[in-house]
Amino acid sequence: MDRGSGRLDGPGQRGGLMDRDEVWRAIDGERVSLADLLDRLGDQEWETRSLCAGWRVRDVAAHLTMAQAGLFPVAVAAVRARGNFDRMIHDSAVRQARRVPVREYAPRLRAMAGSRRKAPGVSHLEPLIDVLVHGQDIAIPLGRPRSMPVRAAVAAADRVWPSLYPWRAGRKLSGFRLAATDCSWSAGDGLLVEGPISTILLLLTGRRAGLAQLSGPGVPGLVAGAGAGTGSVRD
Repeated sequence: MDRGSGRLDGPGQRGGLMDRDEVWRAIDGERVSLADLLDRLGDQEWETRSLCAGWRVRDVAAHLTMAQAGLFPVAVAAVRARGNFDRMIHDSAVRQARRVPVREYAPRLRAMAGSRRKAPGVSHLEPLIDVLVHGQDIAIPLGRPRSMPVRAAVAAADRVWPSLYPWRAGRKLSGFRLAATDCSWSAGDGLLVEGPISTILLLLTGRRAGLAQLSGPGVPGLVAGAGAGTGSVRD
């Protein structure tokens, strides 16, 4: 199979792809629930390393508050980074983290709820990927439970697979067949790797933190680094 099935007709799941309004409602819900989590963080937790290499929790949270940046600030940031996408995203987030007190992150995320604004050049699904994956980038290192809605995770995985920049998951995970155990999403060909769709989404976006939740004959290859690149972080 060359792409995700995009269906949710596995055990306990019914229906198909999310429509645009459903995606935005999921984004709103994730932003509000993440804001609730941020409200509970202590000083040391803000400085904890996230799952994004070189990013603290506060940097990831700061980045999420910039999800509605307009064309001009994005263009300025791109010029400052000399066209390097990863550097532009990282440096913009770090600058935001220096300028904005952490107590303002949660209110800013809540204020986005109900808005359909997004950064230039992306679809309505990129903000969903961002808040789902970055929510885990924050929660997992802190040991704070954070569930991921199955329908939203499927929509995000369908967008990422197989070739969304910068992850290129189809190429980096060549030789593996990925199959969700909590819905019928699957993609790729090769050695089977099974697990929750939330964990598969993290794998597609270069996060290896959930490997212990995966099973199947392909897992040893992933653990050894075969096929699963660290990937760039689309922050």
